[in-house]
Amino acid sequence: MAQLNALLFGSEDDPYPLYRALREDGPLIRARFGEWLVPRHADVSALLRDPRLSSEFPGEYARLSLPDSPAVDFLERIMLTRNPPAHTGLRRYLSQAFAEPSVRRLREYVAGHAERLLAPALDGEPIDVVEDLGVPLPVLVICALIGVPEPDQHDVWTRVATLNRAFDVPNRTAADIDAMNTGLPWLREYVQGLLDEGRASADGNPLSGMRARGEDPETLRDVDFVDNVLFVLHAGVETSMGLVSNGCAALLSHPGQLARLHAEPGLVHSGIEEFLRYDAPIQSTTRLAKEPIVLGGQKVRPGRAVRLLLGAANRDDAVFERPEELDVTRSPNPHLGFGGGLHHCLGSALARLVGTTVFERMVAHSGSWATSGQPVRRQHANLRSYARLPLLLG
Repeated sequence: MAQLNALLFGSEDDPYPLYRALREDGPLIRARFGEWLVPRHADVSALLRDPRLSSEFPGEYARLSLPDSPAVDFLERIMLTRNPPAHTGLRRYLSQAFAEPSVRRLREYVAGHAERLLAPALDGEPIDVVEDLGVPLPVLVICALIGVPEPDQHDVWTRVATLNRAFDVPNRTAADIDAMNTGLPWLREYVQGLLDEGRASADGNPLSGMRARGEDPETLRDVDFVDNVLFVLHAGVETSMGLVSNGCAALLSHPGQLARLHAEPGLVHSGIEEFLRYDAPIQSTTRLAKEPIVLGGQKVRPGRAVRLLLGAANRDDAVFERPEELDVTRSPNPHLGFGGGLHHCLGSALARLVGTTVFERMVAHSGSWATSGQPVRRQHANLRSYARLPLLLG
């Protein structure tokens, strides 16, 4: 039970042996506080699309760990915690800006900033993959997509970064709650200001363009739109940073696979998908049962929380050959690294572009990789990445 609690708190440095044990135990495992865990790929994939599971939780759930506050309002407004039709409408406003064609137009912008951020490493200086690359690159890109000027990006991101504890109930502290509740009013006022500036301009701006794109813009409140812009900014950086840091760590521990990429740089594209499978940035997602669900002879009653273990599903040997091995040539690769169904990660195209750009340049311009200090995993209940990953390229 202690190891299972560590898994649920995100403090298990290597959760994959426990994931394997959970898959062997059965399709449905009871955890603490009446929560159910689903570890197998087929079941997770199906339940991500099952209308009997809800993404919306009653307000009492959030208020068990958060008082009435800006943070509670944020959690109740964002598309991650909404069902159709509300989810469908919210996603429609933002999806075009973050879809692959829109993101692809930023390829040169991403490449230029990646070159600049990687320059010290390519000159032989040690860098921290997280602080010097994994966070600043997607911040620059997402801020460009939504129209945050570069001089403002540091102030915006330092406040947006506090929102990661909104999705980490087990590890959330009073200081985390204060930081969210202090940062959110500032962020809301800032983004609303950008939106108003775009409306007042003859040419508009990215935010006003997104806001006007829906089928009936008058039915969407500005407060809902603004909070979802903040959510996408947070989530897009988290998934991109997790992909870059987890992928670098995977290659550092698999020098043969790194050598394969050096020999065949074109494998970076399939390598990105393998990083997302092997050590996914999003390890789990939780739903609420609206109707009875039976798996393996056990019943989940309505009102119970169901945690879908994406990280466990991605190592399921019923789907993946040699699932514990990193294989940058793996194909097909039906991983669930970005979830699935209606709530498939909106920032997946952005994360893939950032990841591909970074790894193509690192593989092309370096001959050897080594850690230049002790890597530090970040503790989070469902987001898996590093707090610190020192790297030296040779």
